[in-house]
Amino acid sequence: MRYHKAVALFVCPVLLGGCKEGILNPKGPIAFAELQILVNSLGIMLAIVIPTIFAIVAVAFWYRASNRKARYLPDFVYSGRLELLVWSIPAMTVMLVGSVAWVGAHDLDPRKPIPAVVEPVTVQVVSLDWKWLFIYPQLGIASVNHMVVPVGTPVNFELTSSGVMNSFFVPQLGSQIYTMSGMTTHLWLRADHAGRYPGFSANYSGEGFSGMRFTLDAVPADQFAKWLAMARGGGTVLDGAAYVNLAKPSSDVQPTTYRSVVPRLFENIVGSGMYSGFELSQSDSHFH
Repeated sequence: MRYHKAVALFVCPVLLGGCKEGILNPKGPIAFAELQILVNSLGIMLAIVIPTIFAIVAVAFWYRASNRKARYLPDFVYSGRLELLVWSIPAMTVMLVGSVAWVGAHDLDPRKPIPAVVEPVTVQVVSLDWKWLFIYPQLGIASVNHMVVPVGTPVNFELTSSGVMNSFFVPQLGSQIYTMSGMTTHLWLRADHAGRYPGFSANYSGEGFSGMRFTLDAVPADQFAKWLAMARGGGTVLDGAAYVNLAKPSSDVQPTTYRSVVPRLFENIVGSGMYSGFELSQSDSHFH
């Protein structure tokens, strides 16, 4: 028994260590609500699983060969009470779990704004091969594979793809959502704690998929203002030609910033549909 405890004390921290940057360590209201749905669903299912496990052990023990008190019924065929028990409990479990998921899914509608006393920040997200472009339309800057937001401020994400369907996911902040060419999806998130949160693509999109990662830094308002000043003071302009070059397939791209962005770039990317930036740049002048 002493060795069993030692093994448990060693194994449990190792297993739980993988939860540090995942959905089991929420840092925002959406992620916390999603964790609550998982916990509630798990509790409901354990209410079935645990008694079933004990029942299996009890039946096996009672009907062991050495127990002469157990009744042997070789001609047993049907029991209405047993059928009712077998089907009613799982049915109730499915209804309860389904209700928790249904109510939670509607409460966590990705398009539903997060109430706040501060003005939200809008970030336009474009999934490229194989990197992420973040445009701040209200602030006139952009970044690649690195996003900075003020802590405690709701972020209104508008998302699209330059071509292949992808999936935007920051596990510690909440819901993943797909990005599709020619379409705009919407997602609201908020970071309630300052920190660096990893994000990635949750949908396989080709050769450079494994390197399609980014970081989201949630910082106090004063640090966010310093980052804005730094971004505006360096880098290049994200115009049509720069976007065409950025849209070319590349992987493991280092984070970078653009000091300014041409107006309506995101809308033009959405309007380009399934055409690549290279093709569009030669036929559609509104990118320039």
